[in-house]
Amino acid sequence: MRTAASLLILMLWGSAAFAAASPAPTRGTLENGGVTLAYEIRGTAPGRPLVVVNGGPGFDHAYLVVGDAWDRLATSRRVVMYDQRGTGASSRIKEGQACGLAEQIADLEALRAHLGLETMDLLGHSWGGYLVMAYAARHPEHVAHLVIADSAAPKIQDTLFEFKNFYPEKSREEDGLAFAVELQDPKAIAADIALYMTMLFHSPARRDAYLAAFKPTDAYQPSVNRAVWSDLQRFDLNPELPKFRFPTLVITGRYDFNVAPAVAYAIHRAIPGSELAVFEDSGHLPFYEEPEAFVARLQAFLGAPGR
Repeated sequence: MRTAASLLILMLWGSAAFAAASPAPTRGTLENGGVTLAYEIRGTAPGRPLVVVNGGPGFDHAYLVVGDAWDRLATSRRVVMYDQRGTGASSRIKEGQACGLAEQIADLEALRAHLGLETMDLLGHSWGGYLVMAYAARHPEHVAHLVIADSAAPKIQDTLFEFKNFYPEKSREEDGLAFAVELQDPKAIAADIALYMTMLFHSPARRDAYLAAFKPTDAYQPSVNRAVWSDLQRFDLNPELPKFRFPTLVITGRYDFNVAPAVAYAIHRAIPGSELAVFEDSGHLPFYEEPEAFVARLQAFLGAPGR
């Protein structure tokens, strides 16, 4: 019988072996609105790529690529990721420089134009799900397929966070850090993020493997989080969703306690003709916890890469 430790080793070895066999991503930069945005492209297949928008706000895309789901997808289509302004390899936000929803939409549009894409398949995860919904509302003519994965609610205040119900002891620890976090104490922020990451998974073995490979405090920019989160309070995307006319897939993990599956279900019901995919053995990161099923579902939805 496999122990949790042996399962963890097998998972890490399998992902590493697949990643080692994959070609290194192509990297580039572009300028928009006074900031430099860094991006990378996995795979070389012709046709329309899948542009993946990470969550946060305040994280770069590094948390997405701990597993091998995107490299698996990149065997048949290009997969594009970028670091949102102020994060990762993109330039830091200067004092007085805007970092709200309008700027985030404009950055994604600048990336599309820079890559010369008339249309793109677009996937957003977590806060990135909110961002791709907002982008699609402003630029529907450039969206071929839309994938909304474990997304925040269209009105950000309606997002259902379930940590207190399923992790009461860890939530209590977070409450104890809240004052210091608001005072922007780096140690408190690091402790808060570390606690947060432990609550995103369904499988303890996969959680441990993930956290052995990814150090969240190295990728988190709290100033970006505050700027974006504050700006989102004034928007409501609910009236925009019924206008969507492109194929849309809404994804959730059955055990997503960061954003309850009820949020995904409501988004699905609001978008005409959309599909709903529930990953039964996943928390907030189904692309990591169930990579084979996740890739198969995306490939079935997206079909062959378009031109």
